[in-house]
Amino acid sequence: MPTLPLFRDDFYLSTAEATVTAVRETGAIELDQTCFYATSGGQPGDTGFLERADGSRIELGVTVNGEDKSVILHVPLEGQPVAEVGEKLAIHVDWPRRYKLMRMHTACHILSVVCQFPITGAAVGEDESRVDFDMVETSDKDAVTSAMMEIVRANHPVYLQWITDAELAANPGIVKSKNVRPPLGLGRVSLVCIGENAAIDSQPCGGTHVSETQEVGDIHIARIEKKGKENRRFRIKFGTPEA
Repeated sequence: MPTLPLFRDDFYLSTAEATVTAVRETGAIELDQTCFYATSGGQPGDTGFLERADGSRIELGVTVNGEDKSVILHVPLEGQPVAEVGEKLAIHVDWPRRYKLMRMHTACHILSVVCQFPITGAAVGEDESRVDFDMVETSDKDAVTSAMMEIVRANHPVYLQWITDAELAANPGIVKSKNVRPPLGLGRVSLVCIGENAAIDSQPCGGTHVSETQEVGDIHIARIEKKGKENRRFRIKFGTPEA
């Protein structure tokens, strides 16, 4: 049974009510709807807990997709109680962790605005993220940090816009990733837009993001690594550069 992804319409939704539709042999729990993001596109899945009617909890270690992205699996930590099919639960995302991931994922988009090269890989983390670019030249990390913080401080709006598969096919240039293509066949694709009328950026992405750039806060490029003749890895961290 498909899972309704509530986070698609509200990245800030951290709790909701849901009904258990299936419990797999592995212990993974399927719900009729969820605000938990499943691991995808370089962003880790949410953690948190499911609250039962008696107030007890089922602590979750990770959230992942099922055989396809229509089903989301909530995977309990070892030793947790087993949910029952039909059981109604209150679901709670670990909000401080999710919010850090939202800020970091948005920071990765901002970096791709400053460094306009094809993206060969990315991984979003709670305290550090990385983005790999298909580029030869070396950039100055302080200059990149300064350019990113200029976008952060300008407090541009960040929002989703939906386009059809056909519209994406007609505009392939908006895809910045060199190795990973947006999922097609679902009928529509979400674009993450930065700036009024997407003046700063617009690119396909299914992750979660903040609603305005100033929420990202202080960020900086900690280092730039050479990972091959034509590959540079930029590592982003929260806070200001160390003196």
